[in-house]
Amino acid sequence: MEERTQLLEERLQKADADFQLAYRENLDMSWIYHDSALEGVVYTFQELKTAIDPNAAITADSGMQPVCEEIRRHREALHFIRDYAVRRRLPITVDVVKKIYVTLHPEEGDVKTVRYRKDIPQHRLYFHEYAPPDKINYKVRQVIDWVNDPETRRTRTGVRVAARAHYDLLRVFPFQLDSGKVARLFMNLLLLRSGYPPSIVHSTERQRYYEALKGSSQTMTSIVQEAIENNLASVEKLLDGYESRNVRPTG
Repeated sequence: MEERTQLLEERLQKADADFQLAYRENLDMSWIYHDSALEGVVYTFQELKTAIDPNAAITADSGMQPVCEEIRRHREALHFIRDYAVRRRLPITVDVVKKIYVTLHPEEGDVKTVRYRKDIPQHRLYFHEYAPPDKINYKVRQVIDWVNDPETRRTRTGVRVAARAHYDLLRVFPFQLDSGKVARLFMNLLLLRSGYPPSIVHSTERQRYYEALKGSSQTMTSIVQEAIENNLASVEKLLDGYESRNVRPTG
């Protein structure tokens, strides 16, 4: 899978600048769309396009402004994990998880002041068991220690490590808001750092995804792996079409 990912990246680099820009913009829109839809928030194409287009002007009294701000913060979080993933000397710490959260929710403070949730949410999408508030700090550290354990890295593939870290973190459910997004972004940071493409779980998998959180981590790993493979297949198809349109005749 790593070799397949590398080959696709090389093919992308050979494409023209307009194609690369459109590809990366569409990837971000798709990523934000599906990741938010898993949480029950469905954005329209127009909302996504307006938020991501640097030339789009949104008036202060526009009803789209709050939605566009949400989308832009989500995209900022994508930029953060990509940047962090390529800087391999930077450590994987609890502060990385907190940084993802405050990027999505700057109103919650910064990495040093942000707080974990203080109760068990009564109205929620996820119905697996949550960690009690007094155990959150310990359990988040437990996830990070496991990720950094040399034995973990020696005995498991990058996909298994990332999928399990996401599963464990989401079962802790550390934050009042968007713990699902944070856990998936953290998972994708680990995947990108290991040389994989992101695992974007499709919104049509929502029910299966929720059920996996109530079941075993192996089921979640399967969902994560399938999402990576689907991503690779769609990029291959896109590049095949682009390359066939741009083949120069010989002779």
